[in-house]
Amino acid sequence: MTQGFRLAAATGLHKGDRPYQQDQVLMMSHPRVPGCMLCVVADGMGGRSGGRKASDQVLMTARQLFSRYSPERDSSTAVLQQLLEDAHTVIKLTALSSEQEPHSTLAAFLMNPKGDCAWIHAGDSRIYHFHDGQLVTRTRDHSYVQVLIDRGEITEAEANVHPKGNILLGCLGMTTMPPPIEPHYIPMMQPGDLLMACSDGLWHYFTPDELASVLYAEPPRDAVEILVGEARRRARGTGDNISIAVVKFEALPAQA
Repeated sequence: MTQGFRLAAATGLHKGDRPYQQDQVLMMSHPRVPGCMLCVVADGMGGRSGGRKASDQVLMTARQLFSRYSPERDSSTAVLQQLLEDAHTVIKLTALSSEQEPHSTLAAFLMNPKGDCAWIHAGDSRIYHFHDGQLVTRTRDHSYVQVLIDRGEITEAEANVHPKGNILLGCLGMTTMPPPIEPHYIPMMQPGDLLMACSDGLWHYFTPDELASVLYAEPPRDAVEILVGEARRRARGTGDNISIAVVKFEALPAQA
């Protein structure tokens, strides 16, 4: 029998084959509450200045909201929804000084000291939840090809090479419609669980089984390096920016 768990975590960020970095990744512990942490991945879009400004705004908003968050008083799902809505509003305002209309994806999860966890996303950055090497669930992309998958018109493999695979139907900063709000709540994380948030520059090159095989065979820091390196190899000189955050829930030995 195990008592609780400990967290092992790592992040990764790589420019890929792009001329500049628009992805951003954040992993931070709460400034006042031990065992409370926030992970955020943001994939900015909209020209050299627009995309980076958008992802920067996501992280700035996340830091501000999380610093005021109280697990005893506030809802983790509500604060993540506020992050999505506030970042969306701020990004729309940055369009006034950007080269192009700025946008960003969002994939964020918030872990509370008592073991519950919430996540939210917008766009095609993903969150994966694994348990003992098996995929439990992942976020559903807000993209054109995901709609085709849902209709049964194409497969996941076909979506990866579809000519319209980069078209998003929901993300932060869009002026035509607000981003979708689809929070997910896990009442209690368990030893053997693993959460990974990443941009499409990483997940595009792997099946869930491939991801799990690396994530469970190696410590998070090594796993991140291996996955980023393999994504770079498989991209063959055409790779996008890469951002990844991994949190592994490891069992503690039972006390005698």
